[in-house]
Amino acid sequence: MLRPLLALLLALQPVHASDLPDLGEVSRQYFSDRDEAALGRAILQDVYSDPRYLDDPETEAYLSQLGYKLVSVSTRNHREFTFFVVDDPSINAFALPGGNIGVHTGLLLAAQSESEFAGVIAHEIAHVTQDHIARMVTAQSQSYWPTMAALALALLASRSNPNAAGAAIATTQAYSVQNQLNFSRDFEREADRMGYDMLTRAGFDPRGMSSFFNRLQRASRFYDSSAPAYLRTHPLTTERISDMEARSESTPYHQVPDSLDFQLVRARLRSREGNATDALISARAALKEGRYSSEIAARYGLVLALLRARQFDEAESVAQKLAAAGKGNALLASLPGQVALAAGKAGLAIQRYQSAVQTHAGYWPLQYGLIAAQIAASQAADSLVQINKALDLYPGDRRLWRLAAQAHAQLGHKLLSHRAQAEAAALAGNLSAAIQQIELGIRAADGSFYDLSSAEARRREWQALEKSQRKS
Repeated sequence: MLRPLLALLLALQPVHASDLPDLGEVSRQYFSDRDEAALGRAILQDVYSDPRYLDDPETEAYLSQLGYKLVSVSTRNHREFTFFVVDDPSINAFALPGGNIGVHTGLLLAAQSESEFAGVIAHEIAHVTQDHIARMVTAQSQSYWPTMAALALALLASRSNPNAAGAAIATTQAYSVQNQLNFSRDFEREADRMGYDMLTRAGFDPRGMSSFFNRLQRASRFYDSSAPAYLRTHPLTTERISDMEARSESTPYHQVPDSLDFQLVRARLRSREGNATDALISARAALKEGRYSSEIAARYGLVLALLRARQFDEAESVAQKLAAAGKGNALLASLPGQVALAAGKAGLAIQRYQSAVQTHAGYWPLQYGLIAAQIAASQAADSLVQINKALDLYPGDRRLWRLAAQAHAQLGHKLLSHRAQAEAAALAGNLSAAIQQIELGIRAADGSFYDLSSAEARRREWQALEKSQRKS
């Protein structure tokens, strides 16, 4: 996933320095904000094209909301962040260049409280705000090029693929590897301290961080080569654990309840596990046995499992009860529309989504749902009004482009439909597919002169970019 990063590292010129660079301008001398932002965009395209990426707007919206709650109280909150979810049962999270932070579904489900989960996210945010990526690049530029390349893969790419780390480290000089790992431990300690402060200021239980890492450390005693992924990419030490515990002990205790959204997202992820029949059996058992601290979350998971099993009548009945119990919650407000749309009642879904949007105008999953319902109801012209307004604000939203492709196809706009598919493919990092789609649209030639000229310009842009990537 980090091929662009490796190319950038190999292009850097070596410098001579004996100590880890300080924060600020020194760390940015060889890896500027602009370099990192460009690299971050390239990485994000690779993320979206990875089959393990979880394309679920509701889960992503929760993660982004939580992440920015922590970012807002950081002392260095000028950076932009993108939070995404990886569909992987292992316990892991990682920070990548450009403010990109990935979280495995396994971490969301393994955390025993929202404060624990927030503690891990705060730790990863601190890796970004403290310029650890730039500092790594500058530190690595002291080494020989083969060592730099291997370490780049080992210490950065491994955050999403620990197995790749072992292979890369095996090819490097032992002294250089150990030296860089020492830097990594320094970064981990710094991320602990900054993350702890964010956790406290954001109103979470600061003990969440120490309790999570403590539990991981205890669990690691029962593992050998199959230790939790988070431990392989974030080395734990007794000193780090002791430091976290000391900070926790000096803080007055106050219990912080989990948010309803945290419980709902966990139930949402549970409803996706296994086949539809097993998911429904599990959801019924969870409700009956009280496995969730929130009965609302248990019923929410049941509705989603019922939809997977295509038991729409029962799903409708449970969803209506939830709508009354969960007023004011955006996730629950989107459920009645989702049930109606899944049951093939597009007109009813539009009514429900429109009502929910009035209350939760800034909640994007509702916008996606409303547009999808309009398309399902053969109201593509209306949907395009919504889509175009949204794309004016967020031209990089690949979900909107995919919906635009469906709407244009329904209206018989071949050029514009292929153009929208091409934009979605390009944003997902698949330039070959983007070029193929734009060429199909150009050959259709059913658009205006402006539409055709714009499509041809876009094709040239993507062809040039693809050619430059092949050279690198």
